[in-house]
Amino acid sequence: MKLACYIKKERLQGDSRVEALLGALRTAGHGIYPVREPADVRPDTDALLSLGGDGTFLSAARLAVPAGVPVLGVNFGRLGFLSENDPDRVVEALGRGDYLVEERELLRIRCDALPASEDWPYALNEMSVSRVSPSMLGVDVNVDGDALPTYWADGLLVATSSGSTAYSLSVGGPICLPETKVFIVAPISPHNLNVRPLIVPETSHLRISLQSRDERAILTMDNRNHTVPAGAVIEVGPAPVRLRRLRLGRSNFINALRTRLLWGEDVRNSGAQA
Repeated sequence: MKLACYIKKERLQGDSRVEALLGALRTAGHGIYPVREPADVRPDTDALLSLGGDGTFLSAARLAVPAGVPVLGVNFGRLGFLSENDPDRVVEALGRGDYLVEERELLRIRCDALPASEDWPYALNEMSVSRVSPSMLGVDVNVDGDALPTYWADGLLVATSSGSTAYSLSVGGPICLPETKVFIVAPISPHNLNVRPLIVPETSHLRISLQSRDERAILTMDNRNHTVPAGAVIEVGPAPVRLRRLRLGRSNFINALRTRLLWGEDVRNSGAQA
């Protein structure tokens, strides 16, 4: 296979574990070359290796989607839901052809206040809008033209099913299987206790505006932050493109929940007999 290789963290440059993986891939007959920008991805590339954690994977998506190549996340980070594959498994699985290509939905974010330098209006995990001062935000959301009650909160996020185990999980959103075709709308530290995260179809178009005493707010798209005026209008909907992701044959989302988040960890689930 012809493999592009993306490494974001400087600490992994020259890391012995990374070099061992790349050396084993070359020995197995794979061609590997480094990339840093979308234009670096060469024609006829079979996949892009994202070496790091989930943050690296999110950055790698910006390189892979325009080129139409799938991303294989190899975990040199911490939890790793997107970069779930252990380095020891990669060479053998690729050699056997033991992998699947799956597609993940992206969010498309439109906001006139974004700088011209923001040329990637998409997010794989989530977008969020949040306060920059102690004053709470009033967040007004329209879903396909229907207005929701105002969220009084520190902010609000819209997540994909891929992002259900990321920021959305930390604010009390549900865990969704990656193939679930939904978006999650969840308040961040809500001040009105009778609001809850809302599940909407992934075909939904959302219009978000703010009520704030401050003049600014923070708009985040995955791992990119921008300061926008509090009066900015943000439109969120399904992207016209999707991310292709290489999933090794034995990878399993439920197993990842058990091993990464220790989901269901309980002495009563150990199988031991009293």
